[in-house]
Parts: sequence; structure tokens; C-alpha cells
Amino acid sequence: MYYVYVLKSLRDGKLYVGYSKNYKQRIKEHNKGRIIITKNRRPFILIYLEGYLNQQDATAREKFFKTGWGRTHLKKTLINYFMAA
Repeated sequence: MYYVYVLKSLRDGKLYVGYSKNYKQRIKEHNKGRIIITKNRRPFILIYLEGYLNQQDATAREKFFKTGWGRTHLKKTLINYFMAA
């Protein structure tokens, strides 16, 4: 399985979208500062996760979430999360 995940930075409140075969390990790497692009934005919490059977579907979904339409979709999907925050 491949997973598309959305992390929220507790430092700046911004979202980060990624994909991985082992999302738990990948999130640990983000929080330990081993991922250069997110190093200065940690710590992170997982707020959304989707699973896919093949890598192509996961990367396509990740790319979608990184677009304006995708971020709007996430905010609509997670409306209760964002209203409570």
C-alpha cells in the first residue's frame, strides 16, 4: 500500500502533503528534522490519510492536493477540523 498524508505544522499552522509506503516512519522522519523541506516547520501532526494500492494513484492524488483545487477540497473535507482549530 501507498499512503497520501497531510501533516499540519504546529509551528506555523501550514499543511504539508506527501506520500509514502510507510507513513508512520515518514512522519517520524519529518518530526526528527530529517526531511529538509519540512525541517524548520516541525513538529507535525497527522490530520488526513488515504491509502492506495499502487504508486501512480498515490502520486496523482498527492499532486492534486498540492494544487489550489486540492487544498480547497481538503479544507471542505476537513471542515469540522478547521472550524474547531
